[in-house]
Amino acid sequence: MADQMILEKQKQAAEILNEKDVDMWMTFVRETGNIKDPMMDMIVGTGATWHSAFIITKNGDTTAIIGSLEEANMKTVGTFQNIVPYLKSVKEDLIKVLDKYNPKKIAINYSRDSSLADGLTHGVYLELMDLLKDTPYKDRFISSEEIVSALRGRKSQIEVDLIKKAIDETLKIFDQVTGFIEVGKSEKDVAEFVRNIVHEKGFGFAWDEEHCPAVFTGPDTAGAHSGPTDKKIQKGHVINMDFGIKREGYCSDLQRTWYVLRDGETEAPPEVMKGFNVIRDSIQMAAKAMKPGKLGWEIDKIARDYIVENGYEEYPHGLGHQVGRVAHDGGAMMGPRWERYGNIPYIPIEEGNVFTIEPRLTIPGFGIATMEEIVWVRKDGVEFLSPPQTEIYLIK
Repeated sequence: MADQMILEKQKQAAEILNEKDVDMWMTFVRETGNIKDPMMDMIVGTGATWHSAFIITKNGDTTAIIGSLEEANMKTVGTFQNIVPYLKSVKEDLIKVLDKYNPKKIAINYSRDSSLADGLTHGVYLELMDLLKDTPYKDRFISSEEIVSALRGRKSQIEVDLIKKAIDETLKIFDQVTGFIEVGKSEKDVAEFVRNIVHEKGFGFAWDEEHCPAVFTGPDTAGAHSGPTDKKIQKGHVINMDFGIKREGYCSDLQRTWYVLRDGETEAPPEVMKGFNVIRDSIQMAAKAMKPGKLGWEIDKIARDYIVENGYEEYPHGLGHQVGRVAHDGGAMMGPRWERYGNIPYIPIEEGNVFTIEPRLTIPGFGIATMEEIVWVRKDGVEFLSPPQTEIYLIK
């Protein structure tokens, strides 16, 4: 039986093609066991060995042009209505299918700004141009970025439910970490504790295991995407952990912050509480402003300005990214208008998007304060999928 989630996404893709006034979306690949297009799992459900075209049209037709030895597998997978097997070359059948629909705009799997829409390698692109050199179709290609961005970004209730399950399991692990942290243990000790739980429960990691989780204790820690080190937890340290799991094909991505009490302390000192509260409040301010149609940079600016106004340096990254089948999903992000982010901060936030909100700041002499929450964009605002951390966790 065909994967119902894939069929649902194909139907949604056709709706997006109509909305964007694009006639056809073609994902052109080869040897996906070596280089896998990021959209194959979402819209195909299997791989391909030879040059293959997976086509969705705006009227909802789906066609897979594949090597003949993969015909039986494609029928078993059952995700495409029309299966066109070829023996010697994909060229003749590809042109026949294109002639059948005569598309004026063909979205294809390349993008300058989104890695999720950029599965077409340069070599395969050159091959495709050569296959179609005597046809008008070679001049009708556009980037599939807008299609992929909308399709991955607009989460269904089924997808959100799966993300929530991953979040719930992640929060349980954070609770266990609170009981494990103590003076003298290293960042690596905490990370190994977490990884053992993940393996025991049979979950996957939301990103590379070497820095999932990322653990940081005290001042002068490694960079945000660094793996854990031998640095020891000490009294007076602020500790934060960035961690997510992959469960049933969907990811979580959360961060929490702790403070290790010094002798005689019953609560975190004022400097720590100020930093924590500024982060907590900036998250709420950003969430309150998030609505469909807002641009990502506009929301980032709210949190960024608030942190700077309170005397801290601006954080060196975007405020939040989308979460779904991968930790960094979708197209739009909430980030500053920096060249390194290209057009992504200018993409409007859409209903159905699931975003992290993750500002950070340095508390001099103590460490990094940061939380990361996950929200679902609804028609009139956002719904928190992760219960926000409102109080700093204290370690005695």
